[in-house]
Amino acid sequence: MIGNDIVDLNLAKTQSNWQRKGFLEKQFTDVEIEKIINSDDAFLQVWLFWSMKEAAYKLHVQQYQNRFFAPKKFQCSMISNTSGIIKFNEETYFSSSTITENYIHTIVFKNFDEIPNSKLFLMDEKTSQTAQVSEQLLSNFPMAIAIQKNEFGVPFLYQKDKKLGFSVSTSHHGNYGGFAIVKSQ
Repeated sequence: MIGNDIVDLNLAKTQSNWQRKGFLEKQFTDVEIEKIINSDDAFLQVWLFWSMKEAAYKLHVQQYQNRFFAPKKFQCSMISNTSGIIKFNEETYFSSSTITENYIHTIVFKNFDEIPNSKLFLMDEKTSQTAQVSEQLLSNFPMAIAIQKNEFGVPFLYQKDKKLGFSVSTSHHGNYGGFAIVKSQ
């Protein structure tokens, strides 16, 4: 299983006031808040942690088919500048993030060894990469495929009426969209 999230940093700068009273305390643990405050770039650290939490949440919903809102319960820690661990209850998830001046794109997976088998795609609306990415993805399948979501919003790949054995995660924010696909185990 796989989850992913993307944050358009330019949009986050204009649409979200993460510095308002109570925002950090509502979304992040005390340890995460300390890391944010002591970071060289608090803004970037906020959105990196947020992206990690969202991607882990998407994987968790895929796994347990249960939607809820509890970002503070997803506890993030960093292994490196772009790799992390997210703990939720008894579950541990692993993350890998791409950070640019325009966006943060995070993928999360259940097992550390799943990442080499995943296919990641990023869609940039400004440069019209969507068509190229879709064409690249579709060329891996001999017949037309579709993404359909179940009642929990979990996406699945279908070919005609048959559900395919892939875990899919989609995300979109501002000018960017991303999705990750991994063969189900």
